[in-house]
Amino acid sequence: MFKAIRILVLLGILVTVAGTTLVGRWQAQSWKRPQVVTLYPINASGDAATEAYLDRLDDAAFARLEPYFQEQARHYGLALSQPMRIVLGKRVRVAPPALPREGGPLAAISWSLRMRWWAWRQTPPSSPVPDVKLFLMYHPPDFAGALPHSVGLEKGRLGLVHLFASKAQQAQNEVVIAHEALHTFGATDKYDPSTLAPIFPDGYAEPAQEPRHPQTAAELMAGRLPVRQGEARIPSGLGETMIGRKSAMEIGWVR
Repeated sequence: MFKAIRILVLLGILVTVAGTTLVGRWQAQSWKRPQVVTLYPINASGDAATEAYLDRLDDAAFARLEPYFQEQARHYGLALSQPMRIVLGKRVRVAPPALPREGGPLAAISWSLRMRWWAWRQTPPSSPVPDVKLFLMYHPPDFAGALPHSVGLEKGRLGLVHLFASKAQQAQNEVVIAHEALHTFGATDKYDPSTLAPIFPDGYAEPAQEPRHPQTAAELMAGRLPVRQGEARIPSGLGETMIGRKSAMEIGWVR
């Protein structure tokens, strides 16, 4: 009897979570009102230089994000004039759970659940109430090697974004933030994970362009601007990117 009750309770929880996820996705992709994307800075390395940078961090570091999404949404005829509202939240002092170094789907699911639990416990109060929470993991400019992989989760509507604590890197930081933000709305990556090269045609901003190279902009979810066959570079800022049609369809801007 007790086992049957426990199973029913677990099934009820699963149904509730699934229902909440579906409702959240519908609300996110209906674009009836601006979606609040709140940014929570974190000193990932704990160093003094990053701490000093975060002490000076203000809205100006993210000033291009709202106009960018406005312009891109207008390109697709979205009726909502301001699709996203970007809000700088309070600092978070507790590190999130580390991404699994290896493992299959079970490891990813386990991390996702732990990340959502951590976010629920550690997120400071914020007004307006966020629809999307992005935790910005700042590293010193002289960080050795490539930054850890950033992640945006549609389920849970949150992201872990690794950035450089440098004013010179703010424009490229905004590209990474915008990329991960779109993941939380359902957009998928448009690059080959083994080579990081944009995938044709969905990973190209102008796939019908002739000649195909060089492209004049990078598709945001591809992350790189193709300059010639087999060669692509990181865009210098949001001005060198656009949201492609496939991505616009995935987030509900194109029906």
